[in-house]
Amino acid sequence: MTTQQLYAERFTQKALENGFSSDYINKCLSYANPLLENNLPVVYNIDHLSGLVGYNISYIKRAVKFQKYFYREFEIEKRNGKKRTLYEPLPSLKEIQLWILNEILYKLKVSRYAKAYVPKRSIKEHTIYHTDEPFVLTLDIKKFFNSIKFEYVESLFRNIGYSEKMSNLFTKLCFRDNELPQGAPTSPYISNLILKEFDSAVSNYCMGNKIKFTRYADDLAFSGNLNAEEIEKLVKDELSKIGLELNDDKRKLMEPNQPQLISGIIVNKKAQLPKKVRNSLRNEMYYIKKFGLENHLEQTKQKKTNYIKHLLGRINYLLQINPRDKEFIEYRKFLHELK
Repeated sequence: MTTQQLYAERFTQKALENGFSSDYINKCLSYANPLLENNLPVVYNIDHLSGLVGYNISYIKRAVKFQKYFYREFEIEKRNGKKRTLYEPLPSLKEIQLWILNEILYKLKVSRYAKAYVPKRSIKEHTIYHTDEPFVLTLDIKKFFNSIKFEYVESLFRNIGYSEKMSNLFTKLCFRDNELPQGAPTSPYISNLILKEFDSAVSNYCMGNKIKFTRYADDLAFSGNLNAEEIEKLVKDELSKIGLELNDDKRKLMEPNQPQLISGIIVNKKAQLPKKVRNSLRNEMYYIKKFGLENHLEQTKQKKTNYIKHLLGRINYLLQINPRDKEFIEYRKFLHELK
């Protein structure tokens, strides 16, 4: 017996016991079948969703009506020293979003060229693909999450089989004040799904011209013997179809005789962090080992309460890119012994 047949049998029995008509049962099963075929949860209405996620209807209604009150705002520092504002959903809303992510979104395939926010893919995969190429072109999508339109996400849920009401409700549970919030667990994977056709169009051009292409969230990377102007025009045209645009200030075309950087990682011959980053870590480790941690913190007026954890994070990131770096493996071992 198939999943659909088993569901139909159980649903019909339960519905008849509760006095529903055959016509109503057939309508429900007609709605459920496409979702079951795609291994997606059947959700008929807000009452049904309430039972599945374990939160009462009034909470879900408040979460979509007063969205900004269900998020905590905070800032993090970007690589360039500027601040980025993140909106983290409150624990209960986050739990609902994680249900949407795990039960629905993760069951939808994204492009193989999307390297960020996809289980078992990483920034290393994004960068190592472009090593030892004559030219590297990087482009950046402007205001990435903020510019993804509500109606496109709503259509995403509708196109996989959910009703207009449920598609609207799912989308509202993933949005904050009509923007996809950077900080919600659902936002990254939604962005990959919205860019699936864009990735396909760009990759088709690249395959036809023997150019390598990957995308890490809003960072686009191309390498090979390429025509930068032609690629840029194609990317702009394809992005405009989904209401997105490039950040022209971040366009970089890099030749073999200069550092070729992709998402802050050098790819000229092999993927590794820039020398200044590596040297900065070396210096910190030198002074910690020579003078001791407490003296180092005092001399540098270090105010981070989780300094060791922060330093380990930087070293682990370096080792993620180059896991065989013996020098930094030793540094990591030394820091673990200090904890």
